[in-house]
This record gives sequence, C-alpha cells and structure tokens, in this order.
Amino acid sequence: MSAIPKPVMRLIEELSRLPGVGPKTASRLTYFLLRSPAEQVVSLAEAIRQVKERTVRCSICFNIADTSPCSICSDPNRDPTQICVVEEPLDVLALERTRQYHGLYHVLEGAISPVEGIGPGELRIRELLDRLRNTTVHEVVLATNPNLEGEATAMYIAQQISPLGIRVTRLARGLPVGADLEYADAVTLAQALEGRREV
Repeated sequence: MSAIPKPVMRLIEELSRLPGVGPKTASRLTYFLLRSPAEQVVSLAEAIRQVKERTVRCSICFNIADTSPCSICSDPNRDPTQICVVEEPLDVLALERTRQYHGLYHVLEGAISPVEGIGPGELRIRELLDRLRNTTVHEVVLATNPNLEGEATAMYIAQQISPLGIRVTRLARGLPVGADLEYADAVTLAQALEGRREV
C-alpha cells in the first residue's frame, strides 16, 4: 500500500509525461501545487483547459493562434513575398523576438526523421508547395534546426521548391555572440568561415 494519496500520485504521473519533466521534478511540482493557494491552482487548471479549447492552427501558416488566419498572416504590414519555414510554433516566437524578419511563416509541425517514422508526408510540406504555387513569393527562408533532421528537411524542401524558380535561402550559422574561438567545435567554425560577410 502506497503512502502517497491516489490524487497526488495521479498528478505526479501526469506531470512526468511532460517533456523535460522527470519523476523528481513532477513530485516537486505536485507538492508545490499542494502548498499553493487554491485560487492559484484553479487558475493554472483553467489556463491549461483554455489553451486546448481556445487555440487553433492557422489555416494558412499552421502556427498556433486564437483566430484563423492568425494575426501574422492577416497583418497587411507583413511582406507577402517572403515565407520563413520553421519546424515548430516556438521557432516563430524566437524569430519574432528578433524584430528583424517582417515576412510570413510556414510551420512544418516537425522535421523529417526516419528513425521516428516521420517522412515528408507527415509534415506540412505539401501545403507549403500549394501555397507557393498560388502566391507571389520571391524568397523562401529555410529556418529548420541545424541538426541532422533539420538539414535533411531543408534539403528536401529546397529540392521540391527548385522547379518553381523561387529563391531559397538558409539561416546563417556560426559563432554565438560572446563565444571564444578556442571553445568552438570544428563544424561551427567551418560554418562561421563559410558564412562570413563584408565588414
């Protein structure tokens, strides 16, 4: 017989299903919630419920939004001739924080990963190609992650876009600001050299 009450055990189990949350962290979170005021816990539960009930995928870019089309796709000040292709909605947030990109987005909802059984058909690549055929896009910026899956996805998309005659670019990679050269790995240094620009 367990010394932990069933509702507490259930919450620990549910929290431990979240990415990056192991059993110890789930236990800490559960006992934090037990010590918290009831209104704080109810507010958290309500926020979790509402995020499922009140969010949708944008019918154009597939980003998470509260309306469709989303605020970015319906913004007349965005540049409709550029589409930045990202893997996940969090990538849109990261790029928007820079305030440097003013075009539109396309969220793939993942990356090609044969190990996980994810091929091009499981991603929003067909929708991207349909979108490119029906708009006046001049540039597609591939902003997939700089890992094996992201590179494979970027190469596949570039091959698919090639017959359309649209310019395809890739985000530059290299050294992070504040890094020391001596600690950079060879691949990062090589990419930094390859992506160098005029001063």
